[in-house]
Amino acid sequence: MGYLQRTKSLLKCMVCVPLAVCVFYITAPSVRLLIGFVPMDKCSLEDGQMLSLDNSADASLDLGSRHDVQTCTSWKAPIIWDGMFDPDLYDQTHKREGSSVALTVFAVGRYLDAYLKTFLTSSEHHFMLGLPVTYYVFTDLPEKVPDVRLAPQRRIKVVKVERHSRWQDISMMRMKVISDVIESDIRHSCTHVFCFDVDQVFTGRFGSEALGDSVALLHAHYYHLPKWWFTYDRNPKSKAYLETGDFYYHAAIFGGSWKSVKALTEACYQSIMEDKKNNVEALWHDESHLNKYLWLHKPSRVLSPEYCWDTSIGYRSDIRVARLLWAPKHYNTLRTP
Repeated sequence: MGYLQRTKSLLKCMVCVPLAVCVFYITAPSVRLLIGFVPMDKCSLEDGQMLSLDNSADASLDLGSRHDVQTCTSWKAPIIWDGMFDPDLYDQTHKREGSSVALTVFAVGRYLDAYLKTFLTSSEHHFMLGLPVTYYVFTDLPEKVPDVRLAPQRRIKVVKVERHSRWQDISMMRMKVISDVIESDIRHSCTHVFCFDVDQVFTGRFGSEALGDSVALLHAHYYHLPKWWFTYDRNPKSKAYLETGDFYYHAAIFGGSWKSVKALTEACYQSIMEDKKNNVEALWHDESHLNKYLWLHKPSRVLSPEYCWDTSIGYRSDIRVARLLWAPKHYNTLRTP
């Protein structure tokens, strides 16, 4: 074997071996269990009064009640975990302030039959109970939206959208659709917006403690991993390019005041369209653009993985309650090619 060929073989091994280790590290159940013992950073603040407050109830947050997890960010935003907050205090505060919530969800193609009814039914049992909620269901099949019994002050608005040929485009184009409906409708009727993927099931309180000006979610698969494992888009040609960041955020849930969500969705859509002009597609599509935006514009509130948990990860002692669960994924049959 010549010198050049040996060199090529060595370089190939140097690339393939770490990649194989990475895949094993993320996917092996025993390794996922061990990841849970990797310590998180710790909050440097002594109490909730030192936070940059989204509302008066935040001053009551007990940042020291959870020594096993990180309860605030370096920019003084709270990270919400079970045991830190008084749910009644948050509910009373938001009722007094007149908070109302728009929930947006896309149910396109086969996703509507597979997930929408369970999503809406479970939401009625757990999501923002006691507050006015308007569900904005975006679908290409309005006539198939299920009839779900709603509590008082809760309603459903169905918005017909185009069905794109690629699931990646459905995922990315939702940013423009959300921005448009905020401008035309939501801004006139709701104080806050939460955007959800439909393939999820509410299983516990997802309440007013989650409301803030700009709300992001820690990805369940990454919150214990070192930052250099985060799968940001590392392609300098993409507008989503991010060399480093604070956390890895999950695009399955994001929210905030209608103004903040409109700014986020507009910015992500513009970045996506600029990538398209340059024949570039971000690694994780809209999630990559979301992470870039939240690196540049820090969220005022971060939700722990309790608010979107994947049971395939296995037992984690720091997940005391699962408020929303990933539904079983059937990508091979549900996603259009």
